Amino acid sequence: MHARQSANNYRQTSVSSAVLDASPHQLIALMLSGARERARLAIACLERGDLPRKGQAISDASAIVAGLSGALNLDAGGEIADGLQALYDYAQRRLLTANIDNDAAPLHEVDDLLGDIESAWRAIAPVPA
Repeated sequence: MHARQSANNYRQTSVSSAVLDASPHQLIALMLSGARERARLAIACLERGDLPRKGQAISDASAIVAGLSGALNLDAGGEIADGLQALYDYAQRRLLTANIDNDAAPLHEVDDLLGDIESAWRAIAPVPA
């Protein structure tokens, strides 16, 4: 158990360092990656029958997606921000369905959807000066 705790502490430190050093653009990329990671963790938990951990992973993914939605500037973002908000709302509904039904299909769908957004987001990354 000590090795697992050490690995978790290292992971937390690594994530904290990445967040502290990240630009706003990189923060969104980290959030997208984190939500996808939690969706994939929930899938693995379903396959193992670990329903409490599945529920926590889905809850974490949902919180990250809510943060992504909250970060949108709907006043200045126009159609793109509106479209992203609709996609994030849809992802939230699919996460809820996955949790209630113990179904991996919506989790795969959310992972794919967020993967598409993540790819597009990384493609428009600002070039460092």
